[in-house]
Amino acid sequence: MTAPAKKIGPLLATFVVANNMIGSGFFLLPATLAQSGAVTVLSWLMTMVLALVLGGAFARLARDYPSLETPDDYVRPALGRDASFLATTLYWVSSWIGNNAIAVAAFGYLIMLLPFDGSNPAVQVAGQVVLIWMMFAINLLGPRPVARFQSFCVVFGLLPVAVVLIFGWGSFDSAMYHAAWNTTGEAWNAPDGGVPAPRSDMALVFTSLAPIFWAFVGLETGAMVAGIVRDPARDVPRATLAGILIAGTVYLVSSVLVMGIVPASTLAGSSAPFALVAGEIFGPWAIPVIAAAAALKATGTLGGWMQVSGESGARAAQRGFLPAVFGRFNRRGAAAWGLGIVAAAMSGIALLTLSPTVADQFGLIVEIVVMMVVLAYAAAGLSLLLGTAQRRPNGQDRLFGIGALLACVLLLASYPLSMLGGGVVVVAVVWGAFRLFGPKA
Repeated sequence: MTAPAKKIGPLLATFVVANNMIGSGFFLLPATLAQSGAVTVLSWLMTMVLALVLGGAFARLARDYPSLETPDDYVRPALGRDASFLATTLYWVSSWIGNNAIAVAAFGYLIMLLPFDGSNPAVQVAGQVVLIWMMFAINLLGPRPVARFQSFCVVFGLLPVAVVLIFGWGSFDSAMYHAAWNTTGEAWNAPDGGVPAPRSDMALVFTSLAPIFWAFVGLETGAMVAGIVRDPARDVPRATLAGILIAGTVYLVSSVLVMGIVPASTLAGSSAPFALVAGEIFGPWAIPVIAAAAALKATGTLGGWMQVSGESGARAAQRGFLPAVFGRFNRRGAAAWGLGIVAAAMSGIALLTLSPTVADQFGLIVEIVVMMVVLAYAAAGLSLLLGTAQRRPNGQDRLFGIGALLACVLLLASYPLSMLGGGVVVVAVVWGAFRLFGPKA
């Protein structure tokens, strides 16, 4: 009789969804998007609509599968074991590759407090690897210490940044914002120092969809915790859509604010754009304060998402999609062996994505992750559209399924063909290995 008391209502579920989306993108996306310009505000609006469509699809899935925990729960019944393997594995891989983007953001702010040369890529990578293994060590203590650490980071990490968002508008310069509308024709935006040809506004809006969608990865969280929501049929849709609107509004407002306070050329080369904004508003003393707060919040997010990577890897192993080692837990309840492998892989990704600037490295990792996540989201749309013999799709299921698939197609179409081709090759190799060496059905 105590189970209902442990359930959460729509308000807490909304904050779960919003908090899982407000992470590294909040602190570093302004630097990446400054290379395109303030025109990306239109990309934010378009991406928010796509996220709402996909969020509606996951809310629909939560109604049909109230005990939903992993993509395997809805993909396998509708699409079969192979499709479920690809969706589950892509989602798991995207979670730990995405952790690298969080590590990039965290150390990008932390370096401002340390006596090192932040422009040295070797220092950046070394710092990211140290953070990864520190969060691995915390995760070995078990879920409860990770939750406490993350809660501490959220409270003390976001408060100073909230002050910037509230009081920053007094320093907003509309002329600076309009001057940064399209920055692709600026000399500072060319790696070779030349003057690049400017790109059209529409081209920038479209090609910015994928990196911006990084901010909305996590929109499926409400559906994935449907089992602990008091009334999932009613509360998960509300929490999902409200969480997306809250996170999207915060991102949109912050993106506009920073581009009207700090010149785009300065933002694009910065590893800590919000710290620069704080310095312009309050003076130099605020730079280390905001840098420390942002580093703390991003570090807490890294610790939490590493836990997600360990848990999702363990569930995938239990369902035969990953080697059994990923499903082993230590006496404190942590997926220790799997997390160790993930931390090692993340360290390798940090080296492979080494770039001249933090914004470049962050942007590259984000694009890789979003492509994998969108492919996993497409499986959700197909599952709704096709249904199962026991769960025949009705009109609303088909509508949400088609909407999710169209959103995924639009996001994938914003990628260059070379990156899409690479993604297809990776998926084919992984699927082929599973067919050859994986457990037989």
